[in-house]
Amino acid sequence: MEKINEGRVALVTGAGRGIGREHALLLASTGAKVVVNDLGGATDGEGTDASPAEGVVAEIEAMGGEAVVNGGNVAVMDDAQAMVQQAIDTFGGLDILINNAGILRDRMVFSMSESDWDAVINVHLKGTFAPTNAAAIYWRERSKAGEENDARVINTTSPSGIYGNIGQSNYGAAKAGIAAFTHITAQELTRYGVTCNCIAPAAFTRMTAELPGFAGMDEEMQEKMGPRWIANVVTWLASPAASGVTGRCFDVVGSRIGIAEGWVLGPQAEQTEDPAGLGDVVAGLMADARLNANMFGVPEEGPGRPAKTI
Repeated sequence: MEKINEGRVALVTGAGRGIGREHALLLASTGAKVVVNDLGGATDGEGTDASPAEGVVAEIEAMGGEAVVNGGNVAVMDDAQAMVQQAIDTFGGLDILINNAGILRDRMVFSMSESDWDAVINVHLKGTFAPTNAAAIYWRERSKAGEENDARVINTTSPSGIYGNIGQSNYGAAKAGIAAFTHITAQELTRYGVTCNCIAPAAFTRMTAELPGFAGMDEEMQEKMGPRWIANVVTWLASPAASGVTGRCFDVVGSRIGIAEGWVLGPQAEQTEDPAGLGDVVAGLMADARLNANMFGVPEEGPGRPAKTI
């Protein structure tokens, strides 16, 4: 494995299992020193367990790398600051932040409780903001002191957030927010030598194993859809080679990689002064507009995907 991240320091949240674990292991194998953050809770966010993160650190050390466990809560500002400070104190700095931690509490909107909504939004959206805020302060202070950064923020959105998925209004809303946060943060941090990108991954993990499309997947397909492919993209984005890539959302499914293009202004028309006349105007716009994409990023008709006409 080429050491494309030799000497760089990475903080990976939610790195005890699944995609986060693969991020940490591949970063380490390419030379990075890694802070392995994980609360070790269940997929719905309940409970704590340090052993998954400890296991990843042990794997990294066994391959001759350097890593340390962090058990902080990504959605708590003080914990986020502490994990960034741990990277600085332990390894001398921070070059890479990968916001990966997440939970699932899927419900149809009419069955969703306030706690289902709050927990998912908190972990995903605030849990992306809090570590980024702490890291950005560190990099800005370095820049103001005359030091150069070649730093990375890599966030985790989802096809559910950028395309939409039934039963995941909380998760999708959080992930859509992360995509927007990525785009804006990229603009804000570029002057400080920091890039910010996000990935929209689809992979077979414990969080997706029971979801439609993944449940019952055979071993061959599980391998093809393994999280290792997601880590491959992230590890390159974390490297110095990606210094010119920022503000992008990478859709990664198995070995396929693409760029998800964001909202763009489509067909336009002049309004009528009387609201009653807007029916024909909107019908014309609908006829000319592309349909919303499905979970594969492809516009098509179907349940929840209205046809162009009204």
